Amino acid sequence: MSNDTVTRVSLSPIPRHSGPSGTGIQTSLAVGYLHDLDGNSADPVALALELGRTLGVTATTLTDRWETLATLAAVDLALARAIEPHLDARGILDEARAAGEPIPDAAASSEATWGVFAAEGPVVPLVATFTDGSWSLTGVKPWCSLAGVLDRALITARTSDGQRLLFAVDLHHPGVTVPDGAWHARGLTEIPSGPVDLDAVPAETVGSPGWYLERPGFATGGIGVAACWFGGAVGLARTLFAAASANPTPSPFTLMHLGAVDEALADARRALAEAVAVIQSGDTNLDRAILAKQIRGTVARACETVMERVGHALGPAPLALDESHAKRVADLQLYIRQHHAERDDAGLGQALVEQGATPW
Repeated sequence: MSNDTVTRVSLSPIPRHSGPSGTGIQTSLAVGYLHDLDGNSADPVALALELGRTLGVTATTLTDRWETLATLAAVDLALARAIEPHLDARGILDEARAAGEPIPDAAASSEATWGVFAAEGPVVPLVATFTDGSWSLTGVKPWCSLAGVLDRALITARTSDGQRLLFAVDLHHPGVTVPDGAWHARGLTEIPSGPVDLDAVPAETVGSPGWYLERPGFATGGIGVAACWFGGAVGLARTLFAAASANPTPSPFTLMHLGAVDEALADARRALAEAVAVIQSGDTNLDRAILAKQIRGTVARACETVMERVGHALGPAPLALDESHAKRVADLQLYIRQHHAERDDAGLGQALVEQGATPW
């Protein structure tokens, strides 16, 4: 990584880039971290988690939070992937505290690194059992990113009567096992996200039944992931722009692809900026779930357009010979699959029908 690649990713159209310093507290900290990372032989993910501890306790705006994630992702998507769940977990705990919901004593500590493990899959279900006045979790939880290196996690589990509750868990407990060799991905290789086995692991509730999915911040957190996707696409677009700018007479096809990439990124940026404005407007009629589906779908399609156009413009050479570019492509291809394509589009359609009123 070269320092000249460290440029803030902005959600504002003009100026698109404001130089390396940024404007928000978190974004400035992230840019400083990226400069310090250049040439550093230490584990970048470990350093990213250290940064996450700092970011998790700094006052910030929603714009600053998303620009921070995008700025990190534009340089290395794995860095944003490491930090985003920690920031999401801290946000969930802060939201629970502000709403008067129950939270664990460990939430007061700013030293722990956190994950959020809320996915469900066709495995042995994670079951929450209440015995002698306390909860414990037993079973398998899929898609647990960095479970082997994080300190704690917010984990969803089902009770015997089918309720889905959110719990805080100490990942250093001996009942927590992270199986080796489960992560075979070619993208985000630094962020193993395989299953975790839990055997009678003590757990503390976070929020009342149903609170986790019903809270206003649930949709906001989902859009934060899309900000990471956006940043990853910006990193690819910068490679294409550099190639086009380095050629005194770039091919008209290169210029065509560059223009299409700019249009796609502008769509994604506008969607994220509009989400900030709508969320912060305080509109009590806002359906945040629909908003999140719209924004995530828009950004995911923009990312796929960028990957396709950059691939067509640059051909196989950078995929085979440029390690940073090949990594960005592989990382982004995997990360945007958190958007479930046609299934999520169908979910948006269903939500619009259930809403009742014509949406346009």
